[in-house]
Amino acid sequence: MDLPLLFGIIIAFGISVYIILDGFDLGVGILSLWDKDERERDVMMNSIAPFWDGNETWLILGGGAFYGVFPKAAAILFPALYVPIMLMLFALIFRGVAFEFRFKAGKTKVIWNWAFCLGSLIAGFAQGSMLGAFIKGFNVSNGEFVGGAMDWLTPFSFFTGLALVLGYALLGATWLMMKTSGTVQEKAYSIGRPLMMALCVGIGVVSLWTPIMDSHIAARWFDMPGLFILAPIPLLTLFLTYMLWVSIGKKLEKRPFFLSIGLFMMAYLGLGMSMWPYVVPRHFTFWDVASPYETQIFILVGIGLLIPFILGYTAYVFYVFRGKVKEHVGYH
Repeated sequence: MDLPLLFGIIIAFGISVYIILDGFDLGVGILSLWDKDERERDVMMNSIAPFWDGNETWLILGGGAFYGVFPKAAAILFPALYVPIMLMLFALIFRGVAFEFRFKAGKTKVIWNWAFCLGSLIAGFAQGSMLGAFIKGFNVSNGEFVGGAMDWLTPFSFFTGLALVLGYALLGATWLMMKTSGTVQEKAYSIGRPLMMALCVGIGVVSLWTPIMDSHIAARWFDMPGLFILAPIPLLTLFLTYMLWVSIGKKLEKRPFFLSIGLFMMAYLGLGMSMWPYVVPRHFTFWDVASPYETQIFILVGIGLLIPFILGYTAYVFYVFRGKVKEHVGYH
């Protein structure tokens, strides 16, 4: 069994699930920054209350598996991305604290509102900037990161950070279309199309910037037979964009959320095709940095037990809290 490849698929799956699940609740947090009505903000936050902390389980699973299976890659990537990783973790922690305190606060409620919003915004930007830094690559010598602490922050990574924030905001808006009604839902519809257009611009710019920045990626996408093999990804992205535009215009409730997930998955798949098979871009593949076989077997057994359990309780929570959020009924 090709265990490094299997773990690459498992970790990629875990990260994709995290992006979808934590993406929509980070998006709701980002959008709440612009809603000044406290009752509407209550509805927005109640829509994610049963889900937000469980969604972050996938981040822990993916990070822990990556560290255990690809320790040499972790020894390079973690120092290179130390600053955005810490920004993300502090933002997620501060956001969680704000979520709990806000519902109990009186005069200080406005402080926790800002803490929740900014925590969501900073976490989303940090994740996007890490993605940009990963695509751009790192200064590596003799298997060690030899760059500076701020090498991760470039014009490209700054742009990918903004693009992911827009993507999360779109996920949050389509989630509110599905889970709320009344004024909150109407506001979500009104901002849905502008967010979709802004995200499409972001995806387009990143898709063009990446091959310009890396000739190997350019050859993979634009030379034969790659051009023919990979063409369905941008074509499906255009189709999903059109369907999302139409579904928001018709004010459909559920379809926009799943179409926005589809857009994310197409971008994620395109990234995977661009970077394959490197786990440290242009330096090390999955097989170069894998841990010993016995370690991989041990971790595989643990993950094999955990993933069905996590999927089970995640599905159960979404089933129990199906339907729309009602005003005055929610988190306490």
